[in-house]
Amino acid sequence: MSELLSHLPQLGAAEWLLVIAGALVVGFSKSALPGAGTIAVGLFALALPPKESTAALLILLILGDATALWMYRREPDWRTLIRLIPSVLVGLVVGALFLKYADASAVRGGIGVILLLLVALTLWRRRRATLRARRRDDIQGDGNAAGEEEPTVGRIGRIGYGSLGGFTTMVANAGGPPMSMYFYAMRMPVLTFLGTSAWFFAIVNLLKLPFSASLGLFSLQYALMDVLLAPLVVLSALIGRRIAQRVPQSVFEKAILVFTVVSAAALIAGA
Repeated sequence: MSELLSHLPQLGAAEWLLVIAGALVVGFSKSALPGAGTIAVGLFALALPPKESTAALLILLILGDATALWMYRREPDWRTLIRLIPSVLVGLVVGALFLKYADASAVRGGIGVILLLLVALTLWRRRRATLRARRRDDIQGDGNAAGEEEPTVGRIGRIGYGSLGGFTTMVANAGGPPMSMYFYAMRMPVLTFLGTSAWFFAIVNLLKLPFSASLGLFSLQYALMDVLLAPLVVLSALIGRRIAQRVPQSVFEKAILVFTVVSAAALIAGA
């Protein structure tokens, strides 16, 4: 045991507190607030070197994905997932090429700005769709609720969200916010949102493994660190699930928006 501990990364108390907090955020984000995962990116980036933090966090994200799949395995919108695959794959490949030839930290600020613009665009499109539905209901007089209007994302939007999600998750493990905005725009109920997100990131993060391995990002010492942090991911995911099962749809959607903005600000601040 002491020999294994000797192979752990040499971190100070502050760095250990940061990665412990990051592990707790990972589990909670997977089972309750997908957009909050980018906060863990910032915490790990503060504690570890850039490339090592990306790889160490990826392992914990995959553990969080597995836990979320067990919780929400019956909830996903498979049609939405299948339609996203081509654009996400393009984003992953572009992101891997970027990592090979450029510094990921240089693009994090840009990703943060894009996320803020994405939040504004998504809210504007959703607001416009709501107003159209109300006008239609007034004309038809059918009394439908304003919240029953159709999703606001077409084919071009799906390609944009998917490509950005693939790129940001490959470069900075920050695919949660753009995909949360996509699922938000699709007006998914809470459990469908979480189930679709769980399956999406389980698939995407597994696809990232060979890319990350080919870039030489993994090491034994950070893998051992992840083993110690793994129980915290599962524990916080269980807590998150209990919260998600009780939260109203409107509160959930507001929280998604808030954490997306916070995540964008964290990326900009850490650039």
